[in-house]
Amino acid sequence: MSASGGTKAIVAALGANMAIAVSKFVAFAFSGSSSMLAEGVHSVADSGNQALLLLGGKKAQKKASEEHPFGYGRERYVYGFLVSIVLFTIGGVFALYEGYEKVENPHALENWYWPVGVLVFAVVAEGFSFRTAVKESNELRGGQSWSSFIRTAKAPELPVVLLEDFGALIGLVLALGGVVLSVTTGDGVWDGIATLCIGALLVLIALVLAAETKSLLLGEAAGPAELAKIREAAVDGESVIRVIHMRTLHLGPEELLVAAKIAVRGDDTAVQVARAIDEAEERIRAAVPIARVIYLEPDIYSEAAAAAGEDPRATPGGRG
Repeated sequence: MSASGGTKAIVAALGANMAIAVSKFVAFAFSGSSSMLAEGVHSVADSGNQALLLLGGKKAQKKASEEHPFGYGRERYVYGFLVSIVLFTIGGVFALYEGYEKVENPHALENWYWPVGVLVFAVVAEGFSFRTAVKESNELRGGQSWSSFIRTAKAPELPVVLLEDFGALIGLVLALGGVVLSVTTGDGVWDGIATLCIGALLVLIALVLAAETKSLLLGEAAGPAELAKIREAAVDGESVIRVIHMRTLHLGPEELLVAAKIAVRGDDTAVQVARAIDEAEERIRAAVPIARVIYLEPDIYSEAAAAAGEDPRATPGGRG
């Protein structure tokens, strides 16, 4: 997995969640707190999610084959989508069920200092993991807002870890609030309410992740900045006059397919056209290194045909 896959952030999150999961289950065993049990299951689910992301990154490195000529880069999208399903089913739904049970049958907490101590430790550990994910993301997002980065990132790992860690921190605050209120009021229903809030939070995050990774699985084009660079690089003003129309598709986070119809001069020979295509491909790859698969079709541009309509197929060479 490349650096942009956020491997460091995934490993940091995996280590933190495994340690936190153990401590939460210990706290549940001594206190009987349902929010601790829900948080423990949440951490186990998160640990499994990070393992899935690492596995997806490993599988995505397989070489292209006859059956998969464009490689396996989109494996990372598949595993990113699986993460959202795991988070929804194991984390969110279980927490909602456990919270409902605790609200219906509340009981006082025992040894309340166990969950409080564990929650404080978990906040510190999750804070370290979240800080690592933020640092890794800042190297990629540039001037984008956080919401824009999560919506447009082509590598699924960092948005997944960011949302997981952010949700975990909020969940820990909710769990701590539930424990404190249960202890101060003597009413265990507050612990159940906190657990329900944790479940609702996890379901919401899972739905956001599912929507974003689904878009990546369906196939997303290059971003506006990359599209502009490709168009500019393809045209040299001499052998390639303009880009008539273009389509791009991410084959993986770091691999882009570019298919374009380019306008060449009508009096160029076949050798000159072939050379123009080769040179245009070199310029595109230099401008956008992830453009690894490029198909350029030469054509003769006609203002009259282009004016016939907005459909790119109405331009000359509308044969495809």
